[in-house]
Amino acid sequence: MILGLGITTVWTFDQQRTKAFFTEKLGFEVRDEVSMGDMKWVTVGAKEQAGVELALMSLDGPGLDPESAEALKKLVSKGVLGAGAFRTDDCRGDYETFRARGVEFLQAPQERPYGIEAIFRDDNGNWYSLTERSEELDFSKDFG
Repeated sequence: MILGLGITTVWTFDQQRTKAFFTEKLGFEVRDEVSMGDMKWVTVGAKEQAGVELALMSLDGPGLDPESAEALKKLVSKGVLGAGAFRTDDCRGDYETFRARGVEFLQAPQERPYGIEAIFRDDNGNWYSLTERSEELDFSKDFG
């Protein structure tokens, strides 16, 4: 039985730079940083959510044939890959904090049917939603 999401991939051109982005700009913590032969396994996660990690995977690491690696590099550098949605309890406040730390936002906080949302990019070009859910919206009732 599946219990939930544990790890998801974020593609990066430079694991150490991306680790610094998530820890210094967004306040995440490093969960794992282990050398495994020619590759390094690096995961980060939100301090308040122990069960979910982002694996910062190198675009030139093992498991990718050269053609696939090149195609993936092009997609990431074009900024067309959305890597996920982060929940927050203060979208506007986090927007101001993260902008002051140098995070690039594609969209300032805006009212949506599901709450308040801003869109930002990481240091590689991957984009993310930063979402404060509406208190009156019940996802299980309204969408389930």
